[in-house]
Amino acid sequence: MEYLSLYLFAAVCLLLMLGYPVALTLAGTALAFAAGGVLTGVFDAGFLNALPGRIFGTINNMTLIAVPLFILMGNILEKSKIAEELLDSMAKAFGGLRGGLGISVVVVGMLLAASTGIVGATVVTMGLLSLPTMLRNNYSPSLAAGTICATGTLGQIIPPSIALVLLGDVLANAYQQAQLSMNVYQPKTVSVGDLFVGALIPGLVLVGLYILYILVYSFLKPEAAPAAKSTGISPAQLLKGLLPPLALIVVVLGSILAGAATPTEAAGIGAVGALILAYAKGQMDRQRLRQVVVSTMEVTCMVFLILLGAALFSLVFRGFGGEELIHGFFQDIPGGVMGATLVVMVAIFLLGFILDFIEITYVVVPIVGPILLAMGLDPIWLGVVIALNLQTSFLTPPFGFALFYLRGVAPASLPTSAIYRGVVPFIIIQLLLISALWVWPEMATWLPGQLKQ
Repeated sequence: MEYLSLYLFAAVCLLLMLGYPVALTLAGTALAFAAGGVLTGVFDAGFLNALPGRIFGTINNMTLIAVPLFILMGNILEKSKIAEELLDSMAKAFGGLRGGLGISVVVVGMLLAASTGIVGATVVTMGLLSLPTMLRNNYSPSLAAGTICATGTLGQIIPPSIALVLLGDVLANAYQQAQLSMNVYQPKTVSVGDLFVGALIPGLVLVGLYILYILVYSFLKPEAAPAAKSTGISPAQLLKGLLPPLALIVVVLGSILAGAATPTEAAGIGAVGALILAYAKGQMDRQRLRQVVVSTMEVTCMVFLILLGAALFSLVFRGFGGEELIHGFFQDIPGGVMGATLVVMVAIFLLGFILDFIEITYVVVPIVGPILLAMGLDPIWLGVVIALNLQTSFLTPPFGFALFYLRGVAPASLPTSAIYRGVVPFIIIQLLLISALWVWPEMATWLPGQLKQ
């Protein structure tokens, strides 16, 4: 009976692979196992008494209010064609250089990822906007596809992003739980803002490595990334396209880094600022605003329904003794904390093939997070590595989500094999960065420490 918690987890993964809705699968499977456990006397129904408190805590969580606001901000920037104008300006500015069009895609994708934080939205948007242009300018199909897929996954690590908001909220609870388990009754705290700061340097390093790869590739194979026929653009025109979205992101992220606003308050500033930009450019009317609000509501409802399903799953998993089972397993892993961390990262990487970041954040991280943090890991480092790990998983053939999103909008003339080949160098780059973080954890922990002084 001690393995019922693992059977529960395996059943959820199997049902998700069969295509059932995530939130209903989490909640329904957990209830079914709980009912069976109550009838057979192996599950204490008292665990379910905590569910109303969990639901109220989720709805009343001020940090999670940032989620719909960031989604609204990203939807406004997407629907108002601000991203399209930005890509056009960058392409005119750098397209005349070898590999310049690819660099433009990386830079614009970085800004778009910081705005939306949703992998699917960024990949689809960049695929529709930039893939035809790159192919028309005789870019290697694999380089074009790989650049777009890799850039689209930057939303996992470039702050501010929804993934980091959710991960920061979960890690904050896990960190307190870990300290209480060690009899630390005045626990230290870690916030979403801390995770934003910790992810900033690794995120920018990753963008720099992407650009460096494109430059080297275009130097070694000029025919694969030729200079585009650029019409040229004046500095004033470039600033007109680049400055508004860049200023918006700087204000949002800068207010968090400076401690002037919480992530939730900054998200509100970002949503209002995006709306003002859209109106100022004449790209927002009543019909488009309605589309933005409806789309935001749909995504928000999906996210919070998953959170509630995950809360029920977590309660039942703990009720079956899953937490103690995992803790005992980690204690027996050779290599101590590093060995346990490696096993968790491999598991999260594989789960990234079948689960989205929301499910992994709210189902897997609450189980393994407190145990790893109690073993001495830094919560900011752990959060950044998990985000990078998921980003790599979403990019890895044959099941990476980013590959499916691009395949859905790419022309039939672009073979799937070209998409798979194109992402391999970017996967290697991300694995190198994760390895660097493993050797030099200060890449993630130094800046948060400096800002707290």
